[in-house]
Amino acid sequence: QVQLVESGGGLVQAGGSLRLSCAASGRTFSAYAMGWFRQAPGKEREFVAAVNWNGGSTYYADSVKGRFTISRDNAKNTVYLQMNSLKPEDTAVYYCAAPRDWGFRTKIDEYIYWGQGTQVTVSS
Repeated sequence: QVQLVESGGGLVQAGGSLRLSCAASGRTFSAYAMGWFRQAPGKEREFVAAVNWNGGSTYYADSVKGRFTISRDNAKNTVYLQMNSLKPEDTAVYYCAAPRDWGFRTKIDEYIYWGQGTQVTVSS
């Protein structure tokens, strides 16, 4: 089993920044891609960003491209999401997730391990 624990959420004004962290345990962290997803009230969970096993490839949703940066530190079994220029529409619970299989995974149904989520609220 894989355990994922997010941290770093909070309340920030529009235009501000937050950095989310996700600590992983339970399998060889460096062998798998990792992803961040979010779910706003009344909406479905959506893809935000993914990073491949060594951090060399990243992929972003159009809505966050140029503002968010996903990265990982395999020595610390941790994946990060740096969020800049935050907007009120970024308000959501943010989830870290790990896929079932090897390879670069960007689709929500490819991810089967989920953290408990961390709330991000952006005020206008």
